[in-house]
Amino acid sequence: MCQLLGMNCATPTDVTFSFSGFAARGGRTDHHGDGWGIAFFEDKACRLFIDHESAATSPIAQLVKSYPIKSRNVIAHIRKATQGDIALENCHPFMRELWGRHWIFAHNGNLEGFSPRLEGWYQPVGNTDSELSFCALLEGLKTRFGTTPPSMEALFEALAELAIPISRYGTFNFLLSNGQALFAFATTRLQYVVREWPFQKAHLVDTDMEIDFSQYATPGDRVAVIATEPLTDDETWTALESGELICFQDGQPVMRKLTLSPEEQQAAWARACSPADA
Repeated sequence: MCQLLGMNCATPTDVTFSFSGFAARGGRTDHHGDGWGIAFFEDKACRLFIDHESAATSPIAQLVKSYPIKSRNVIAHIRKATQGDIALENCHPFMRELWGRHWIFAHNGNLEGFSPRLEGWYQPVGNTDSELSFCALLEGLKTRFGTTPPSMEALFEALAELAIPISRYGTFNFLLSNGQALFAFATTRLQYVVREWPFQKAHLVDTDMEIDFSQYATPGDRVAVIATEPLTDDETWTALESGELICFQDGQPVMRKLTLSPEEQQAAWARACSPADA
């Protein structure tokens, strides 16, 4: 099963602490060794690093862990392949342009038989179900809103509607951002923690590293960290419900919507327990 990491902040913040623990799962403390990637937004554009080597051994990952790039929206991914070759073009996050902004997407799950007809605005470069679902989401948004960017509220509702039919093909946990907000959708596993004033210490699960955030943060700082599994063992993480979409802005959830019925939630978990997650 792949794993996701996202960060949404009130002020530009580096992700080196969380990424250090997350990268260890890419081949050292877990088996997600089929590639990795991370994207840092700077307003409308972003810096994207991807590598088909494992995050635990990649020199590029080591650079990211030691170089404190500050951003308000970050998405990272470590891959355990089930669909698509182990190749650079299949490494998440994926990047596309829409309405004059970069959009970044990373997926955890396995979509069996998912083959939407795309109109040509967005086409996958690789051969994963993940990149295909990203193209389908963006085409859905472009079809609905045309050339005029929607309000954040309208965008949120559209994403909720577009995610439902895709989630019926299997496990569809994803992180999506356009630099203005970070959207998290879960059919099975996603959790988040909000760090704010007064900040506390935190200790990573996957490596013996601890940090006292109160020594570095100010009262105006606030950070939401989203991950497939909790990265720390001394903080309270909140699990997303099956079929829940959350919009994070300024380091906190500002909109949330439950899109699946109890029956659909149960079916989503049943599907996730059958095929391997990608």
